[in-house]
Amino acid sequence: MGFFSALFGRTDNSRLIEAIKAGAFLVDVRTAAEFSSGSVKGAVNIPLDRVASQLQKFAGKKAIVVFCRSGNRSSLAKTILEQNGIQHVINGGTAAKVNRIVNK
Repeated sequence: MGFFSALFGRTDNSRLIEAIKAGAFLVDVRTAAEFSSGSVKGAVNIPLDRVASQLQKFAGKKAIVVFCRSGNRSSLAKTILEQNGIQHVINGGTAAKVNRIVNK
């Protein structure tokens, strides 16, 4: 077990992997310019600054995975969604991480 795992508990990606494999709604919260330079297959782009105004796009989804470049904006997006009653939101972290799972 690594140092951070020992401090903060085991980091488990199984929930993220299961959600993606089950067809989760994949949302890239980076800017439109970042998204156009490449993203995850099947993902939609809803930049962080538009998440709160586009809540209807998230309603009724069984699972939602938000991600960005570093994981910071996706963490904020998850908080915004949960504060507005949207459930089953997973912070996927980085686009690269989510992309590796999608392409397995």
